Amino acid sequence: MAERELRARRQASLRGLPSVDELLRALDGARDLPRPRVVEAVRGVLADCRRRILAATSAEDLAALTLSAEVLLGEIHARIQAARGFHLDRVINATGVVLHTNLGRACLAPEALERLALVGGRYSNLELDLATKERGSRYVHVDALLVRLTGAEASLVVNNNAAAVLLALESLARGREVVVSRGELIEIGGAFRIPEILARSGARLREVGTTNRTHLRDYAEAIGPETALLLKVHPSNYRVLGFTATPATRELVELGRERGLPVMEDLGSGSLLDLRPFGLPHEPTVQETVAAGVDLITFSGDKLLGGPQAGLMVGRRELVERLRRNPLNRALRIDKLTLAALEATLRLYEEPERARQRIPTLRMLTEPEAEVRRRARRVLRRVPPATRAALGLGLVRDRSQVGGGALPLVELPTAALALGTAAHPAQELDARLRAQRPPVIGRIAADRLLLDCRTVAADEVELLADALRRLGG
Repeated sequence: MAERELRARRQASLRGLPSVDELLRALDGARDLPRPRVVEAVRGVLADCRRRILAATSAEDLAALTLSAEVLLGEIHARIQAARGFHLDRVINATGVVLHTNLGRACLAPEALERLALVGGRYSNLELDLATKERGSRYVHVDALLVRLTGAEASLVVNNNAAAVLLALESLARGREVVVSRGELIEIGGAFRIPEILARSGARLREVGTTNRTHLRDYAEAIGPETALLLKVHPSNYRVLGFTATPATRELVELGRERGLPVMEDLGSGSLLDLRPFGLPHEPTVQETVAAGVDLITFSGDKLLGGPQAGLMVGRRELVERLRRNPLNRALRIDKLTLAALEATLRLYEEPERARQRIPTLRMLTEPEAEVRRRARRVLRRVPPATRAALGLGLVRDRSQVGGGALPLVELPTAALALGTAAHPAQELDARLRAQRPPVIGRIAADRLLLDCRTVAADEVELLADALRRLGG
């Protein structure tokens, strides 16, 4: 009997819900949103109400539900407000990971952003030769720059480094063998594995050496009639330490020349600037690798280069032309926005110190700890003492990471804001900061939420302070 009565009450509650049309008529202030989005919000709130009614297990549960039109309109307005925002949006990166893949990797320089707005908002000479008024090549916009900066004979750019490696292997070694050290059969984020890329390209893998030691003789003994290419892969996202051995790049180049085989190197992060003067370990630059005689080099645009996502290839003109003529190149080509941002980024490298100061990635990697600490203190000073006390907010020393599969062993001394108490646990504060606009992304360590100010820009100081003030409100 009780169950029958409960079902009747559920049905009465369902019948008592306002219709979609009634709620749409009662809504105001949503005229700036397309009507289908408003209808979707109304139907979504009503569907939630029905679920709550059907989930009620007693008359008391049903009575506790607040289902008045006023309450429903409030929920609908909240959904409409959320729908007004873009799904892909900015966040404040307080993780201390400079090249955070999940947060978009490299931030672009102001010069690159300016070119994006200009080229994206207007027509451009993307594939028009202005001198002849005939169809031109989109690659000419960065080719001369890359040649001048790296010392290579020619260049080509596709949409990311995985695409660059795939295009190179398919163009130069399809149906033949590629010799690779077993210690360089890497996997990076997104399940990019060298053996699988080789298989997709139609080339055949010939492993040599062991995980920790590969000698030049291993490459030499593996070369046969089916060998098309010697491939070297820079382990940018890991290190093998201890009892290790690998031939120098120049040695591999000499072997390739003796046997008439091209040598290709996937540099991964691909730096154009020597970062040793700023206390960072040596990372082979593209210029050094070109000077060592490597025939074809591939690297990323949105890692240590500090530009947009792209896969850059530089090397011997004859090899680059083979890649350029491959029909697969069209499927992998970059668009005008990438080219605009890449050209502006590369131009900065013509003055290395200007590049270090203007390219956010380089600036964050080379910024002294004292400067980071000053920025953290500016945030702290903007938060009322009562709020600081309630949140347990204070300044601590910490270590930042490069991220993006670059310089995996490097930790940068930094300053972070730490918060979290028994009354306000770190997990709760983390969730509340992620729900703000813009969201603030930190990291939790030892039951404290850390907001690393190395990756917080100077113009985000007030935004971060405002987010912290709201936590105490």
